[in-house]
Amino acid sequence: MDWLLPTLLSRFIRRGSFTITTARGRTYTFGDGCGPSVAIRFTTAKAQRGVLLDPELKLGEAYMDGTLVVEQGSIADVLASLFQQERIAVPRWAVPLRLMRFLFRRLQQFNPRSRARENVAHHYDLDGRLYTLFLDGDQQYSCAYFETPDQSLDDAQLAKRRHLAAKLLVKPGSTVLDIGCGWGGLALYLAEIAGARVTGITLSHEQHQRAQSRAIERGRAQDTDFRLVDYRDVDGRFDRIVSVGMFEHVGVGFYDTYFRKCAKLLADDGVVLLHFIGRSSPPGITNPWIAKYIFPGGYIPALSEVLPVVERSNLIVTDVEILQLHYARTLKAWRERFLAHRDEVLRLYDQRFVRMWEFYLAASEMAFREGDMVVFQIQMTKRKGITPATRDYIAREEARLRGLEAGHAAPLRLAGE
Repeated sequence: MDWLLPTLLSRFIRRGSFTITTARGRTYTFGDGCGPSVAIRFTTAKAQRGVLLDPELKLGEAYMDGTLVVEQGSIADVLASLFQQERIAVPRWAVPLRLMRFLFRRLQQFNPRSRARENVAHHYDLDGRLYTLFLDGDQQYSCAYFETPDQSLDDAQLAKRRHLAAKLLVKPGSTVLDIGCGWGGLALYLAEIAGARVTGITLSHEQHQRAQSRAIERGRAQDTDFRLVDYRDVDGRFDRIVSVGMFEHVGVGFYDTYFRKCAKLLADDGVVLLHFIGRSSPPGITNPWIAKYIFPGGYIPALSEVLPVVERSNLIVTDVEILQLHYARTLKAWRERFLAHRDEVLRLYDQRFVRMWEFYLAASEMAFREGDMVVFQIQMTKRKGITPATRDYIAREEARLRGLEAGHAAPLRLAGE
């Protein structure tokens, strides 16, 4: 098996300096020698075979299990080197497995109510202390919006909330539905700064409890209503609907249900704003390692999978913005903070969990930095003329909101900090 690994990698790794030591102790170096050097070592023949046969799943598993050791650089450096090659391709013998995953992708994304709750609990109902170790002060677990190259994560996450609020054109007294409200940061911003009455929904018990507590501690229980409910079970009418980082959990088979529900809940002169991770390439599959360990039931759609469904839902697209590298910077900040608190995470979980999350954050960062991952912000209405004719209103709204923030007495941070 030792001869097969260098044969494959010599065809694939043409850039950089990538050294690999096999389980039998043989060392090979690939690339043109330019750029930073990385080196890895397999500790077992089983791990080596697994990565050869199914690299998309087994590479992450080997790192989690400690059977793939990074001896020079970090796992982020290793993944960056792999993503920077001219082409990323699975070996020919792994193609049938990838094809099977593609054919059965709808089954993997099948998210009825019960399974949706289980999937959310898998990731979001972890020990709440974990997220406080690497997120910003407002616990925004989605792409930040970096207005300047040197902007801090906290300021960029505030800029994200401001940017979303500006696109929503929220007026005092507007009713807003926040689908997938997380720990309540955006909902509280819309209530405190924009004067809206916000209903936030989530399937995470951990997030629901924390969001409720924050609303009470901030004195916002009267204009923020956090509910533990599936989007399919929401009733009423709302002036604005916003969803940040939740659409990735819907599943392609439920897109019609999702957008038709939004159309039903939206007032005739209302605005929907959808912020989600997407791919700039054609439709694909969820990485099997991510699907198994991080986001079961999740899927990153291509724009071509989303817009046709919008057309069928009685909604019209009024604006599409693509954030290209903002999430790469966000994930880099999260990864650095996570690693700085590695010992605290280890006290909460174990070494395997720490390596799993390091791999998740590093792989996600490189997918946005070097791969085809982007963030889409799609604005929708029921008819033309609801939003201004030119996009300069966004900057004006952001300036207005920034002024309101400056005059706000309470800091926009976690209650109790």
